[in-house]
Amino acid sequence: MTASPTATDSTTTTIDALNASVAAAHAAFEKGRAASPNSRAAWLEATAAGLENDAGALVELAQRETHLGTPRLQGELKRTVFQLRLFAEEIRQGEHFDATIDHADAGWGMGPRPDLRRYNVPLGVVGIFGASNFPFAFSVMGGDSASALAAGCAVVHKAHDGHRELAARTAGIVIAALEGAGAPSGLFTLVTGRPAAEALVDHPLVKAIGFTGSTAGGRALFDRAAARPEPIPFFGELGGINAVFVTPGAWTARRDEILAGYAASFTMGMGQFCTKPGLLFVPAGQREEIRGLLSEALSGFAPSELLSERLHHGYQESVEQLRGTAGVDVLVEGDFARMPAPTLLHTTASAVRGDPSILRQEMFGPASVVVEYGDESELAALAGLLEGQLTTTLQAEPDDDVAELAARLADLSGRVLWNGWPTGVTVSYAQHHGGPYPATTSATTSVGTSAIRRFLRPVAYQSFPEAWLPEPLRETNPWNVPQRLDGQWHRRGPAVGTPGIEGPR
Repeated sequence: MTASPTATDSTTTTIDALNASVAAAHAAFEKGRAASPNSRAAWLEATAAGLENDAGALVELAQRETHLGTPRLQGELKRTVFQLRLFAEEIRQGEHFDATIDHADAGWGMGPRPDLRRYNVPLGVVGIFGASNFPFAFSVMGGDSASALAAGCAVVHKAHDGHRELAARTAGIVIAALEGAGAPSGLFTLVTGRPAAEALVDHPLVKAIGFTGSTAGGRALFDRAAARPEPIPFFGELGGINAVFVTPGAWTARRDEILAGYAASFTMGMGQFCTKPGLLFVPAGQREEIRGLLSEALSGFAPSELLSERLHHGYQESVEQLRGTAGVDVLVEGDFARMPAPTLLHTTASAVRGDPSILRQEMFGPASVVVEYGDESELAALAGLLEGQLTTTLQAEPDDDVAELAARLADLSGRVLWNGWPTGVTVSYAQHHGGPYPATTSATTSVGTSAIRRFLRPVAYQSFPEAWLPEPLRETNPWNVPQRLDGQWHRRGPAVGTPGIEGPR
């Protein structure tokens, strides 16, 4: 295999090496951009097999670098492998091309129409920034890298400093698998270090960035991407508070069950999930009962170390800052030990109306805030105090009138749950993992098959000869992809005999 400059070690990538990696990625993109869906799918499947075959060593290395448990890491790697195979299946279907053909029509309503054909093409080289909290699912061959490769792009991945050895081993597997399956050399490469990260965003051959991480770090890179002479799309997932609203009806019917589910969800993975419920809105008047029930629910909690010392420090700082805010007090006392016990804070609707910043402080770790409200009629207005969210949740009963609140939650979040908990994001066709800023910097999803479309752009061809058209736009449809012909979808194969079409030629 041809290794990337840092695929087999953990040294910091020099600017010269970064430039070489991007140039190689661009050359690979040019060679591979016309690969058929079947060929590209085979590359993803080979990558999945390579990761699966080295699963034991990868999980062991990830456990050592991240302090995450073996069952969690095994599940995460399984998800990563599944995702690659799902994306392979998706691009074989060909719907991501959105192939649309309008034949010349002298009688078109607004005047004669020329022959127009449009489909989606890959952007080019994409820079991907890995996350610390998901060393497989949102890292080297996580959703961003997988969807960019599926779209037909080349990937230069900036490894997260929290698991450099794992990143290097994973990248080596990916590079070997891609090249073994016939992909152009350089289609995927790995770089490390802050200088290379900044140069990656600046490089003129890089056409988009995918990022999962902190709001501060993501915003800095987002601004940098926008400040380039040629600004580029920045698909950043920056986090969220993931508010949960409990109606009085649900509180009366299922209070104990809701509090137990909340305790399990906000502490899952030591609270280091981007979908952790950071706020729970409940009816006022039962503070001591809530304290007792949550203390009981947390009594069997087995703490572990946070991902890194830096994150541990940031967690402590954010909790201490919020607990020192006027109107906030401690409901369940935790600590900041090496393996911290969970902390629950408490506030009121009146306090957050006076200081909405209480609702906007992310605590990346096992901490959350319970907010007591006086009347159900307050909930929609309280939701209006929130910033953009990845998720929001309704704990409600079937006969509750939550139309106004549900509409408000849909306005400010990318996924709205009914009587569930937001931790756990399945990879599927209808999934949406995103939301208004500051949850993300775009209107796209970073999870699910629709994530592929982030790294595509449309191109229309007017009056082109058949021989010079890309395969998805030809009458013969050699890749057998869905085509929209004169406004009507034909799911597979050439639409022989369709009015206005001569058929294959």
